[in-house]
Amino acid sequence: MNSQVTIVVVPRERFSYTRESLESIYAHTKFPFELVYVDGGSPAHIESYLKQQAEEKNFKLIRSDRYLSPNQARNLGIPAVNSKYTVFVDNDVIVTPGWLTRLVQCAEETEAAVVAPLVCIGQPDAGIVHLAGGEARIELQEREKNGKTKTRRRVHEKHYFVNRRLDDVRNQLQRIQCEFAEFHCVLVQTDVFTKTGLLDEKLLSTREHIDFSMTVAQAGGKIYCEPASIVTYVPGPPFELTDMPFFMLRWSDAWELASLKHFREKWDVTEDKYFQKRYERLGERRYQAFLKPFIRRFSFGRQNYWLVQKIVPLERKLNRYISDRYQQKLGVSN
Repeated sequence: MNSQVTIVVVPRERFSYTRESLESIYAHTKFPFELVYVDGGSPAHIESYLKQQAEEKNFKLIRSDRYLSPNQARNLGIPAVNSKYTVFVDNDVIVTPGWLTRLVQCAEETEAAVVAPLVCIGQPDAGIVHLAGGEARIELQEREKNGKTKTRRRVHEKHYFVNRRLDDVRNQLQRIQCEFAEFHCVLVQTDVFTKTGLLDEKLLSTREHIDFSMTVAQAGGKIYCEPASIVTYVPGPPFELTDMPFFMLRWSDAWELASLKHFREKWDVTEDKYFQKRYERLGERRYQAFLKPFIRRFSFGRQNYWLVQKIVPLERKLNRYISDRYQQKLGVSN
């Protein structure tokens, strides 16, 4: 097949939604495409499913026996792309009819380097907006102290229409040029990577979308959001037991702290409230997705603060053990 588009699917935080996500791509995509699937250490039953699907549907399957950060997985997929456009899709995303056609139309009509769809969150029929474009840039702020003027470089980030009901804001949505796209689903002109290089693999779990968007803008590329294209990011819970090691690593304190430190140093930005807020929320994704439901289950649906105080420190120790063990394995393999 000679297509304008190659879809590169990568793991986000779990494996148990693989079938639903992949089936939605083949069910709802009429625009011709090739597909590259990057499997980063999925459990045996998912690995077997993907091998079967790759044979049946004739897509390229790239398997790593170790867990991969999202940018590591995307970088494994990029060299396999020979088309004009690369579309990254996380493995927990459901697409809707016409989604790809509209992304390509937007790119062709605007000459955008990057096009993002409207991303919803939750169950596909819930219609809750996660993101419809946004702002991301470095702002310079001058402050005088002791008679000297000091310039601070600060991160500005703003998401549009977050957590709004799609039905309530539909008449406000229109194609817009914006400043960032998230990697849940995004179309990129493949030749962008000849200008920017591959994605930054030191950003293990956070700020990778902001980093990429600002890098594209620095290279002169335009970013658009096309709300006529709609996809839904479906986070857990529920999780399968085999999801948990990858999920815990993906959202580990170690990966988040390393990512924030690298992002701050790379862009030479001030360690202000933007970062302090994220430091304070370390482990929040693990708590909301895993610990909170676990505690409620054993507290008859109620929030048990005594149990929270006992379990959270234990979970942090376990999380540190998981990330340390992963690093030790990498050291041995290297």
